[in-house]
Amino acid sequence: MTNTHGWGKELKDKRLDYGLSQNKLALAAGITRPYLSAIENGKVVPTEQVKASLSDTLERLNPDAPLELLFDYVRIRFPTVDVAQVLEAILHLNMDYMLHEDFAYYSYTEQYRFGDITVMASHDPTKGVLLELKGKGCRQYENFLLAQHRSWFDFFKDCLNAQGVFKRLDLAINDKTGLLNIPALAQKCQSEECISLFRSFKYYRSGELVHRDEKTDMGNTLYVGSLKSEVYFCIYEKDYEQYAKNNIPLEKAEVKNRFEIRLKNERASHAVIDLLTRQDVEKTAFEIINRYIRFVDRDENKRRSAWSMNQQWAFFIGKDRGALRLTTEPEPYTFERTLNWLRHQVAPTLKMIGTIDQLNQTAILSELIHEAKLTEKHEKLIEQQYLTREDVIL
Repeated sequence: MTNTHGWGKELKDKRLDYGLSQNKLALAAGITRPYLSAIENGKVVPTEQVKASLSDTLERLNPDAPLELLFDYVRIRFPTVDVAQVLEAILHLNMDYMLHEDFAYYSYTEQYRFGDITVMASHDPTKGVLLELKGKGCRQYENFLLAQHRSWFDFFKDCLNAQGVFKRLDLAINDKTGLLNIPALAQKCQSEECISLFRSFKYYRSGELVHRDEKTDMGNTLYVGSLKSEVYFCIYEKDYEQYAKNNIPLEKAEVKNRFEIRLKNERASHAVIDLLTRQDVEKTAFEIINRYIRFVDRDENKRRSAWSMNQQWAFFIGKDRGALRLTTEPEPYTFERTLNWLRHQVAPTLKMIGTIDQLNQTAILSELIHEAKLTEKHEKLIEQQYLTREDVIL
């Protein structure tokens, strides 16, 4: 959308592709319908501000859903020392194909792992068995849920029936069009245009140092609420994170920003019960958000409690947008993370040895590889690569 008439025509074509009326787009963008008609027909030249507003509004009304919801972290403790029961009766995964390791986290002594699906164990009955699914783990487990013809709701119900205690549950809302302006939201927090039950917020600009419990490489990041509390929000630039971690260009990132609802202990348990009762992830997620926070626009002629809700925030929480459904992104396990480690930590050394071989006309590298002994762990990792998901599920 560069020249005036061409820009207006492209705007009109995209509006029609989205199935939007002139009246709806004009109303959402804060202009009149005749003014929008004149812009689309090239009869008037809109200001850069109006062009930006129309472009942003049009993407917000994209019928392909500018927002999507997904589970991004699950941690559950089961009151048993029987790992097989958790793996096979609850996760419905064959224990024989899990990689066993003689170490774990959270003071557990051992763990069983398939990719990023991790089950930790201890001989201490008070600790029980701990299941942890981080982001990748959730995506990988969705791949198995799909093959099992089960949903997250089925899985959570099985966990509660087994008296599982939810220690953490993260709900992520992906913003695919840049609806959430994180620096602007941070500014509203600083200027008291954020009405919240939380007493604290932290804002980090791209490149700034973060504390130990906070993620790095996330671009502009806003934490609302204390990280030590049972509920807080993290809003960050997902496209920057993918650029920093995987070198994906910002303009090619599928997700621009992410709003994470992070729930611990009792709050996580209440959320799961609400999810199973309603069977509606959107209502559960946005009721939590609306209970704790809303962004408003300052009005010096009114009391703060009467300030109007910010228009973009109102759209984010549900005004004039379509309903959101739970998104699943089943992802098979690959050893990409191991390859990345090899690429950065091992490959340079191997390349150096190969260069020395060429200079000295030796075969040190091939001899090292030939003489290397694969451990049981290596054999299990190889096995996991060629198994189908139907092989692993029960």
